[in-house]
Amino acid sequence: MTATNAGAGPASTAGGSMWLRDQVCEGLRDRIITGRLKPGDRLVERDLAEEFGVSRVPVREAIRILLGEGFLQALSPRRIVVKELSRQDVENLFDLREALEVLAARRAAERATPERLGVLRHLLDEADLATRSGRPERISRANAAFHHHIVELSGNELLASTLESLEGRLRWLFQQIDDPGPLWDEHKELYEAIAAADAEAAADCSLRHIRHYRDVALRLLFA
Repeated sequence: MTATNAGAGPASTAGGSMWLRDQVCEGLRDRIITGRLKPGDRLVERDLAEEFGVSRVPVREAIRILLGEGFLQALSPRRIVVKELSRQDVENLFDLREALEVLAARRAAERATPERLGVLRHLLDEADLATRSGRPERISRANAAFHHHIVELSGNELLASTLESLEGRLRWLFQQIDDPGPLWDEHKELYEAIAAADAEAAADCSLRHIRHYRDVALRLLFA
């Protein structure tokens, strides 16, 4: 009995440490995406550890993850700040969206079942309610869910995992773009093409939608 407990100890401790790291990482990521932490804001390990009620180790590990994801920037070893999106950052994100989401829309139109289209219709309605609420955070979450489900409808797991790594940064970007009305209209058009099983129309709708919002993002952020 004693040997078993001793063997379980390190694994349990490691699991707990990873859980704390993930909780801190999720909390910080959400604050950045929703604008509670703004570009240029400094992250101080000591203050964050106290705020989250953890040691500085999971905070340090969470910061390392968010640096890798592109949410943070190290100005020096001791000065970590929320990254300010550059024009090239935005262009790169839209290049990837254009390459991946157009394919996802095409495949979704080819493979979607009536049941799963019902879920997409529900998410479109949720996005409509969010748009009417005028709350940027709610709009961002609802529209991200709509796009996420289209990727699921594509049935391509590799495509889904690739886009999943971008979702946080895309939500962060769209949180900064206040243009929800046309966004919902374009989502409705995209839904109708997928529901009609028209792969070419779905791909075209997706491409026009992404290029429109590339222009909007560049104009609002860098005009």
